[in-house]
Amino acid sequence: MTSTPRTLTDVPPPAYYLEEEASARQWFKSHTNNFSSRAKAYVISLFPVFQWISRYNFTWALGDLIAGLTVGAVVVPQGMSYAKIATLDPQYGLYSSFIGVFLYCFFATSKDVTIGPVAVMSLETAKVIGDVMAHTDKYSAPVIATALALLCGAISLGIGLLRLGFIIEFIPAPAVAGFMTGSAINIIAGQVPSVMGTSKLFNTRDSTYKVIINTLKHLPDTKHDAIFGLISLFFLYAIRFALNWGSARYPKYRRWCFGGLVLRNALLIVFATLISWLICRNYDEQDFPISIIKTVPRGFSHVGSPFIDAELAGYIAPKLPVSVIILVLEHIAISKSFGRANDYKINPDQELIAIGASNMIGTLFQAYPATGSFSRSAIKSKSGVRTPLAGVVTGAVVVMALYALTDAFYWIPNAALAALIIHAVGDLIVSPKQALTFWKIQPLECLIFLAAVIVSIFSTIENGIYTAVGASVALLLFRIARPRGTFLGRVTLTSDDDAKYQRNVYVPLREDNTPQHPTLKVEPPPAGVLIYRLEESFTYPNASVVTDRIVDHATKYTKRGKPNLYARKGDRPWNDPGPKKGDIPFEDDMRPVLRAVCLDFSSVSHLDTTAVQALVDTRKQLSKYADRSVEFHFANILSPWIKRALIAAGFGDVVTQRIKEVASAVPQPDARTAREADEEEISQIVDVGSSSGTSYSQLGVEMKDLEKSGGVGTNEKGRGRGSVGGTSSQRTSEDGSVVIVRYPFFHIDLDDAVYAASRV
Repeated sequence: MTSTPRTLTDVPPPAYYLEEEASARQWFKSHTNNFSSRAKAYVISLFPVFQWISRYNFTWALGDLIAGLTVGAVVVPQGMSYAKIATLDPQYGLYSSFIGVFLYCFFATSKDVTIGPVAVMSLETAKVIGDVMAHTDKYSAPVIATALALLCGAISLGIGLLRLGFIIEFIPAPAVAGFMTGSAINIIAGQVPSVMGTSKLFNTRDSTYKVIINTLKHLPDTKHDAIFGLISLFFLYAIRFALNWGSARYPKYRRWCFGGLVLRNALLIVFATLISWLICRNYDEQDFPISIIKTVPRGFSHVGSPFIDAELAGYIAPKLPVSVIILVLEHIAISKSFGRANDYKINPDQELIAIGASNMIGTLFQAYPATGSFSRSAIKSKSGVRTPLAGVVTGAVVVMALYALTDAFYWIPNAALAALIIHAVGDLIVSPKQALTFWKIQPLECLIFLAAVIVSIFSTIENGIYTAVGASVALLLFRIARPRGTFLGRVTLTSDDDAKYQRNVYVPLREDNTPQHPTLKVEPPPAGVLIYRLEESFTYPNASVVTDRIVDHATKYTKRGKPNLYARKGDRPWNDPGPKKGDIPFEDDMRPVLRAVCLDFSSVSHLDTTAVQALVDTRKQLSKYADRSVEFHFANILSPWIKRALIAAGFGDVVTQRIKEVASAVPQPDARTAREADEEEISQIVDVGSSSGTSYSQLGVEMKDLEKSGGVGTNEKGRGRGSVGGTSSQRTSEDGSVVIVRYPFFHIDLDDAVYAASRV
C-alpha cells in the first residue's frame, strides 16, 4: 500500500474476493479424503529400500563395498571395546554390531549412518545393569542388557509408527551437547584406570569426580598394563596428527592418509595383540602379567529369544526414559548432521522405526542397545558410501570376525581397548571454542549446556540428562509464556527513481514510545490508536501477559474518556485509588482518548479460547477506560481458524460488535431484553461510523450490497444478523483499499488496519 493521500478520484473497478470460512466439517473432510491411498503410501514409506533398490547398479555396489569393508575394520575393535564399557563380554558388542548394520539398511533414510554399540549408550547400559543387580541377582548382565534393548526398541518403534518424532525437537542442540560432553568425560575418567591397570582397586562406575580422585590416589599402584595403555594412546594420537598434517600438506596423498586414519584402530589391535601373545604365551592363565580379554565364543553361540518378565521390566522402568532419550537423540542428531552435509533429507519418524526394529530384532541375537555412531558414520561417509546397503558388507565383516578371529581376540590387552575407547570418545567433548559460540548465540542455552556437563560430572549421567531436558523445556515454556511483542510506529519509504512512489513500513518503538533508531524518522501512530505486533502464537500461557501489556500502554499514553471523579468517597470502587497528587488535571491532560487498537497477527499461528477471552476482557476494560466503544482491528491473519475464533467472540463483524463471553469462569448475567439487544445491533449497523464521520456509503458499501453479498442475513424476525458459517466478501472501495464487507475489522495488511482505525 502507498502512503499517498487517499482520494475519491480514479476509482478502480470493484474487485471481489471470496473466502470460505473454516469449519470442522471441512477440516474432517480434508483429513479423511483419499484414506486408502494415504494408508497405502504410509505402508510403502515404512520400507524406503524399495524406493531405490530397483536402480541399484555396479557403481553404487563398488562404493558400498569399499565403505562397508572400511567400517567393518573399525567396528570390530570398537564393538568389543564398547561392550567392556557396558560391563559385558566382548562378543556382545559384536552381536550388536552385526545386527544393527545389517537391518538398518532396510528401514534407513540415511546412507551414511552406521548403527551399533556406542560409548554413551554402553555407559547407560552399564548403569542399568548395575542398578538391577543391586536389587537382585536373579538376572545376569546379558539378560538385563537384552531386555533393555527390547524395551527401548519397542518404544522407539512405537514413536516412529505413530509419527511422533517431532517430540525430539523439544531438546535443543546445546542440551544434547551438554550431556554428551558430560558422558564422554565420565567414560574417559572410567577408562583411565584400565589404562593404568588399577581398575579393580576401586569403583570406576562412581561419580566422575570421585573416579578422578581415586585414580590419582592409586597412581602408585600402576601395573604393567600402563605400558600397553599409554603407548597405545600415544600411537593413536600421533598417527592422527601426522596423517591429518600430511593430508593438508600434501593433498594428492589425501586418500592414502584417510586410509591410514581409518585403519589405525585395527593396526593398534593387531600390534597390541601380537605383542601381548609374545609376552603372555609362556605364562599360566592365572599369572598373566597384563590383563587381556581371554575367551571369546566363536559364532552366535547365544542366539535365542530374549527373556523378560514383569519383575525385570519393573527394575528397568525407572532407567527407561533416560535410555530412550540417549538412544533417540544421538541417532537423530547424527542422521540430520550427515543429511545436511551430503544434501539429502532424513525422515526422523522413519529413523526411529529403523533403530526400533534393529534393537527389537537384535535381541534374538542377544544384542544390547545400539544406535547411530558418529565416528563410524563419518568414516562411512568419507569412504564414498552410495546407499544404506553398505551395512550388509559391514555385517559380513563382523560375522567373519566372529567365526575366524575369536582365537586371536583371546590375547587382546584390555589396556589397548581402553586406550581405543578414550581416543574415540574424546571427539564427543565440546571444545571451549564451541562453548563460546553457544554463549554468543544464546547465553541461556549455553548455561543449560554447562549445567548438564557439571551435573553429569558431580552427580550421574541420568541427572545430567534430566537437567538438560528439564531446563530446555522450562526455557521453552518461559519463552512461550513471556513472548516478545512491540508497539509500532510508521516509517514512510520513498523510491529513489520515483519520488511519488511511497509505502509505509512499521517499525518497533521503545517502551517510552520513541524510535529504537534515533536517526530514523518514525511517525507515531495516529492519535488515540495503538499498533501492536505479536511475535508468538497467542495462547493460554501468554494471553494475560500480552493483554496486560496492551492495557498498561493504553493507560500510559491515552487518557480516560471522562474524569475519574465521584461525588462521594463511598461511590468509588475499592480497587480504584483515584487521582494522585501530582497527576495532571483532566482538563489539562493533552493525551488523546483511545479510539482503536490495531493488532498485527502476522506471527500468530495459533489462537485458543483463553486468548480470545483475554481479548474480550481487554476490549471491555479499554472501552470502559475510554468511555466509548474501542475498536479492535486485526491485520495479516494467517489462518482461517484464527479468524473463525475471533468471529465467534464478536470481533471483526460490524453486525456482531456486541462483546461476547467465550470462556468466563463464572456465568455472566445478561439483563438486557431481546428487544434491547435487537435495537443495539441495529444501531451498530446504522451508526457504525457515526462517531468518526465514517459510514458504509463512504467506503463504497451500501446496506443492500451487504445483504446481496451475504454480509448481513435476515432471521425470521427480520432483524439483521451475521452468519458465522457464511463466506467473507471483499471489494475495493473508492480510495483503492480492499474492504472486507462481511468483516471490515479484518484487514489485508497493517497499513489498511491503521488507515481504517484512524478514521474512527
